[in-house]
Amino acid sequence: DGESPGRRVTIKPYYLDKYEVSNAEFARFIEATGYITDAEKFGDSFVVEGEVSAAVSSSIDQAVAAAPWWLPVPGADWLHPGGLDTDLDGRWDHPVVHVSWMDAIAYCTWMPPGKRLPTEAEWERACRSGKENRLYPWGNVINPNDEHRSNTWQGEFPRVDTGEDGCLGRCPVTSFPPNTYGLHNIVGNVWEWTSDWWTVDHTSGQSPPSSGTDKVKKGGSYMCTKQYCYRYRCAARSQNSP
Repeated sequence: DGESPGRRVTIKPYYLDKYEVSNAEFARFIEATGYITDAEKFGDSFVVEGEVSAAVSSSIDQAVAAAPWWLPVPGADWLHPGGLDTDLDGRWDHPVVHVSWMDAIAYCTWMPPGKRLPTEAEWERACRSGKENRLYPWGNVINPNDEHRSNTWQGEFPRVDTGEDGCLGRCPVTSFPPNTYGLHNIVGNVWEWTSDWWTVDHTSGQSPPSSGTDKVKKGGSYMCTKQYCYRYRCAARSQNSP
C-alpha cells in the first residue's frame, strides 16, 4: 500500500476537527444546501452484508468478488445506510457514511471559510499526536491496560463481531478517549478522506502527485482486524475513487 519508505515532510500549522462528521451535522448541510450525494445520484451503494436485512440481501445476486461480504444495495445512502428499509433512528450521533470524496469536498466548502480535507501528512501527524514511529494514536499497544481505545472488529471476521469494545457496527463520534491532540476515533469506526491523490511511488520527493484516479483514505474502520484489514494503524493507508 505504499506505507514505506518513511520520509520527512514539512507541513504548516493547521487545525483538525476533534470528531468525525456525524449524521446530524451532515443533515444540517443537506438541509441548508439541498445537496444530493453521489450515492443518491447513483441509486445504490455498497453495504457490508451484516447491515443488510434478510429481505434485501436475498434479492441481491451480486457482490465484490474479492470481498463477498460487500453488497451493492439499492437505495443505500447517508440517510439509509443499510438500504431503503433502514434509517438513522438512534444513530444521529454516529459518523455519516456513503459519502464520496466529492461529497466531502462539498461539505467542507459549505463550512466556515478555510475548512478543507487534511493532506495525508497532516492526518498522519495528527493521528500520532506529533510523535514518530507510533503505531496507534495512543501508543504502540493496541489495548493498553486491557482497555479498548477504538472501534475495530473483535471475533471471527466477517462472521462474528463480538463487540468487546462496546460497539457493534459504528459507534457515536464522541466514543473512546481522545489522543493527546484531542482527536476521537481517528482510527477505527469509519474511513476518513484526505485531499491527496493516491500513489505508492514516493521517490519523487515529499510532494504528493497533482493528479490521479484515486484519493487516499486513512484510519481504517470498525471492520478492520489483523485477520483482514490491519489498517487502524496511523501509517496504514488505502484508496478509493473520488
